[in-house]
Amino acid sequence: MSAGAVGVFAPQPVRMPSRTTRPPLRLVGPGERAGPGACACARSPRTARLTRRGRLVITLVATVAVATLAMVLATSVDAAAPQIDHATTVSAGQTLSEVAATQLPSLPINNAVARIQLVNGLSTSQVHAGQLLLIPALP
Repeated sequence: MSAGAVGVFAPQPVRMPSRTTRPPLRLVGPGERAGPGACACARSPRTARLTRRGRLVITLVATVAVATLAMVLATSVDAAAPQIDHATTVSAGQTLSEVAATQLPSLPINNAVARIQLVNGLSTSQVHAGQLLLIPALP
């Protein structure tokens, strides 16, 4: 084989056409907008910019709104809390039902027990000798 024959059979790189055509890149100056359809001659609409003082004002307004909401919620929760009339100590062998019957005789036993549990934060009806229980005031 000769040297000329080798060059004939050498594959040539093939360029595949691109499926998507992209516009050529261009430099954007300080007064121009970049984007589709933007040209150097078009006037860009004025955009709002927040200064440091503007961000501070927005932060303060949001903080005051959150604090006001927290105070309103706190006062509504306090208004719903039952009022305490007095406290009593559980005697040996005494049950929560007996305490409710003696301390709140005007209420049915189940309602009296529920109110005492609510005021004292009890999840069960078990009490211990010497335990201090708060008794709610009657409405």
